[in-house]
Amino acid sequence: MRNVRFILLALAVAAVTLAVARLIDNAYVFFAGYVVLQYIVLATAWNILGGYTGYVNFGTAAFFAVGAYTTVVLHKTVPLMPLPGMMLAGGVISGVIGLGMGYLTLRLRGTFFSIATLAMAVVAQTLITNWYFVGGSRGAYIIRPSDSPIFSGDYIQYLFAIMLLLSVISVSIARAIQHSRLGYGFSAIRDDELAAEASGVPTLRLKLIATALSGGLMGMAGAPLPYYVTYLDPASGFSLSYAVNTIAMPLIGGTATWLGPVIGAVLLGTLQQVATVTISSALSLLIVGLLLVSFVIAAPKGIVGWFKR
Repeated sequence: MRNVRFILLALAVAAVTLAVARLIDNAYVFFAGYVVLQYIVLATAWNILGGYTGYVNFGTAAFFAVGAYTTVVLHKTVPLMPLPGMMLAGGVISGVIGLGMGYLTLRLRGTFFSIATLAMAVVAQTLITNWYFVGGSRGAYIIRPSDSPIFSGDYIQYLFAIMLLLSVISVSIARAIQHSRLGYGFSAIRDDELAAEASGVPTLRLKLIATALSGGLMGMAGAPLPYYVTYLDPASGFSLSYAVNTIAMPLIGGTATWLGPVIGAVLLGTLQQVATVTISSALSLLIVGLLLVSFVIAAPKGIVGWFKR
């Protein structure tokens, strides 16, 4: 019942956000808002594995890019498929890859697991770069539909609404996990995995669930990217900024809680968009670095942890 009330509240907030954005009637609001919402999904998905379970994943860009290139493949083979179907397909494929990655790497711990996820991202980028059907190293152009299937305005408004709904779904899933037996199992793994195993917690099964769910949500977040940028190449799909931001946002907002990634994504994503317009787009990673260092020193548990203290 508590989860139902939260979902209804989140949907109400999303409806108000969409109404305010349409009332402002500025194309850049939807253009920048999409990026912020995208990072809410990515940060929340990363936190399921990195925050709840304690396994730091450096391969975020791989899952994100797999979702994006799934859309490229479907756009070429099934051009009439609606975007939600492409997002679902991207989420399933990324989730399966996450499950396979977890089965191969989750017996590693700490730094070794993180290095393995980074290596997986490098392997995925190499495969995409040499796959001619999706454009290879030269990239692929995607023609964005001129009209929105829901709104009478720009297609970017439709992408904004889709990503807004996905952010509600991802945050609702994260909150439901935090207050469930699954979340308590994740916490036990994070606190002391050996003790959890000795207590009968099925650690490998829970970690596989975390990797599959985290990878699936990242893939769904990446699926609309080709329609957003209209040109996708390996350098942009596997961009370092996705990996850095996705890790920094939960750390700044606070890990091990569903609210932390949302706060970190909204704060950091908004600052980056403002800096891009007012100063320079090259400052985005500098802002991330400065804020991350500041919060690690002043508030090691993030904004949520600082207020709880």
